[in-house]
Amino acid sequence: MWKKLLLLVICLLALAAGTFAQRGLTPADTLRVATVADAQIAPDGERIVYTITSVEGNETRTRLWLARRGVRGGVDPTRTVEPPRELLPAGWTGSNPRWSPDGRRIAFLATRERQTGLYVVGAVAGGLPRLVASVRETNFFITYADEPFAWSPDSRRIAYISASEGDAAAPSASPASPATAANERSERPDPLVVDRIQYKSRTSFSDRLRTHVWLVDVDEATPPRQLTSGSYYDHALTYSPRGDEIAFLSNHEPDPEANNNSDIFAVSTDGRVRQLTSTRGCEYQPAWSPDGKWLAYTATKRDVTTIDSVAEDAHVWLIPGDASQPGRELTGRFNRRAQRPRWSPDNRHIYFLANDVGRTLIYIVDSGGGAVRPLFEPDALKSPPGISYAHAQVVAPTRNVQISSFSLQRSAVLDTFAFTMSSPVTPVELWTFRADTASGVGSPPVRLTAHNTQLTRTFTLVEPEEIWFKSFDNTRIQGWLIKPVGARDDLRYPLILSIHGGPHGMYGYAFNPTFQAYAARGYAVLYLNPRGSSGYGQKFSDGTLNEWGGGDYRDLMAGVDEVLRTHSWLDANRLGVTGGSYGGFMTNWIITQTPRFRAAVASASVSNLISFYATSLYQDLVHAEFGGMPWDDYDLLWRWSPLRYVRQVQTPTLFIHGEQDNDVHITQAEEMYMALRRRGIETVFVRYPREGHGLREPAHRQDALERTLAWFDKYLR
Repeated sequence: MWKKLLLLVICLLALAAGTFAQRGLTPADTLRVATVADAQIAPDGERIVYTITSVEGNETRTRLWLARRGVRGGVDPTRTVEPPRELLPAGWTGSNPRWSPDGRRIAFLATRERQTGLYVVGAVAGGLPRLVASVRETNFFITYADEPFAWSPDSRRIAYISASEGDAAAPSASPASPATAANERSERPDPLVVDRIQYKSRTSFSDRLRTHVWLVDVDEATPPRQLTSGSYYDHALTYSPRGDEIAFLSNHEPDPEANNNSDIFAVSTDGRVRQLTSTRGCEYQPAWSPDGKWLAYTATKRDVTTIDSVAEDAHVWLIPGDASQPGRELTGRFNRRAQRPRWSPDNRHIYFLANDVGRTLIYIVDSGGGAVRPLFEPDALKSPPGISYAHAQVVAPTRNVQISSFSLQRSAVLDTFAFTMSSPVTPVELWTFRADTASGVGSPPVRLTAHNTQLTRTFTLVEPEEIWFKSFDNTRIQGWLIKPVGARDDLRYPLILSIHGGPHGMYGYAFNPTFQAYAARGYAVLYLNPRGSSGYGQKFSDGTLNEWGGGDYRDLMAGVDEVLRTHSWLDANRLGVTGGSYGGFMTNWIITQTPRFRAAVASASVSNLISFYATSLYQDLVHAEFGGMPWDDYDLLWRWSPLRYVRQVQTPTLFIHGEQDNDVHITQAEEMYMALRRRGIETVFVRYPREGHGLREPAHRQDALERTLAWFDKYLR
């Protein structure tokens, strides 16, 4: 009898294990994914400070962690790596950690008792962080704000960005003078006086403050000094290795809110300002060379651009620190969007991130110009045998990855990198890589953290299938298809088409917990990079200019047709569509153009390009994408507005929107919702208080995903 009972128990355990192994992510589980970011390697090349953002209760907190490579002079298979640890005392949060050049301290930003400040903490002994300077923040939307502070080369001072009241000569801000204090009290002034173009911030109204460059002595009890002034927004700092100047970005156009045009400036430590660039395009992300003779940066060239979702790909440029020559473009032939340029310690190379057909990798270009090449191809690297680390893993990563941040230092003849990287089934973690860039020989990347390992071991995650197809005009389009968790060959499954924002965003090989939650619920997920996406060159990125919903809509429909043709397990009669921001626009557009989708969920969506222009904080997106003001070509904007075609909608649609969204004002969803409601189309409108463009509160994020799945369940099951 006991043998039969034992056999029954074994069968039940096996059945339970099989069931558990097939469990995918629920909406609540998606909040458990920790975001590892901002990898900063110490001057000794061994220690790495980084941030972890995670959900704690109904709050999202960012903390600083410290890891060690534990490898000197190459991969040592006998050495054990100590586990990463939190850097700050219990209860502390922080962001933007940066090493002092001598490697003894780490500076970071933190908010304590509602006051943001610049703090330093010992890198070895730790201890209680010490406040160096209070930082006043503006709520004004600053494009690509980049580095908020920078150490002096002697580790004695820190240049940082802090806000102050605008000059009297500046256009009065909106709200008027009482509004600064009122905004700080989360109260609205009465009346609210508006007399500027960018009177909106992302979730409220812009204050009067202007950001400037300040300088503080780290160890001396002297008050900080303000180095720049005026009615400008100075930002994106880089301290010259010579110690005499700080370079930064600022827009000094006569009417900067009407013309987005950032240039590079430099201010001496005694407050003398000079301008290094004066171009029609925008400069971004300046970085001094180690010898202090050059500045690398990214830039665009078009004279009409936007503060958000720029169509033009930025490339890496170089200019002498004395501005004796104009800037020189280094990566134009590469024809990919570049970001985050960083110098090699010997001044010979510039490293940068770039999107390329779904991947984001570190690339290298010689400072004298020439061909661009990836720092490493992940799939070409092999793990050496015999590695026995207690807390690190040597991995031959898949080719399909996205790198989100990186930094580097030089040790002997090797450049040592710290970077954060994810893949479709591996949430982002901290990695390190060491290479002799002259010979091109390097050790395999080593993963130093496992903050999400328990998650990936607990749940079944589905590897996407990469697809390529030819669209209506033979343009090749890339996309990915995820099968439902536990999919069976004898069943057919509903399909959700998910559309990215931008329109110049890029889907790719990053981990996407929302897609995994769709798959866990029994849905196949299709996500594509239609024309307009970045990562495929300038012509492709320009594919949406003057026609939102033109070629990109046809690309998306061609992709749906392709997977239905090639994957018989998909049910063509159970299609859903969803997207946020520009993806929400495309969701609205799709339901006005075709009845083939049985359910839709539009998040933070645009419906009327004419009213979008007047209500968005970045109305210049319309100028850049459609070549003029609405009154110059009203018919063009109305032609590409989903609201115009609302009589054709048959698809039940759920609208999700933040009530304080000034990127895409909630009235965009209101217009579309009311039109569908009046027409008798099944529709629901969910408004989230306190939320802007993209939900931030964990409870709201979970609720929106649960409502989305319930909506699809109602119409696609």
